[in-house]
Amino acid sequence: MQMLFQADLGKQSPDQVRSTFWRAADEVEPEVHGFADDLFRAAVDRLEKIDELIATHSRRWKIERMPAVDRNLLRMAVGEMLAFKGTPFPIVINEALEIARRYSAPESINFLNGMLDSIAKSLIGK
Repeated sequence: MQMLFQADLGKQSPDQVRSTFWRAADEVEPEVHGFADDLFRAAVDRLEKIDELIATHSRRWKIERMPAVDRNLLRMAVGEMLAFKGTPFPIVINEALEIARRYSAPESINFLNGMLDSIAKSLIGK
């Protein structure tokens, strides 16, 4: 999520984000590094589809008007739903909400939960 946030607000390319993010990160276990890169790549590679899903399921909220943390949490979770079919959607949603509890405003939790649940249901139907 932090890498997506950096790309979004910093208007940086994925390669720039990877370079500066990992240089500044403390020591990270290889499997954590790999999974974070995979999530970032999944979201970046599918950004147009992800943003389309978010826009379709958000009522009265334009994606560019959403708080940056919420917007990028949604992108991360939806990217994981699209790219990692083996991970059950409830687990993806729960992980995103745990991150939101740390980085997002308390009032965002219900919004994020509702959005992710709606998007997950639409993806199950496909």
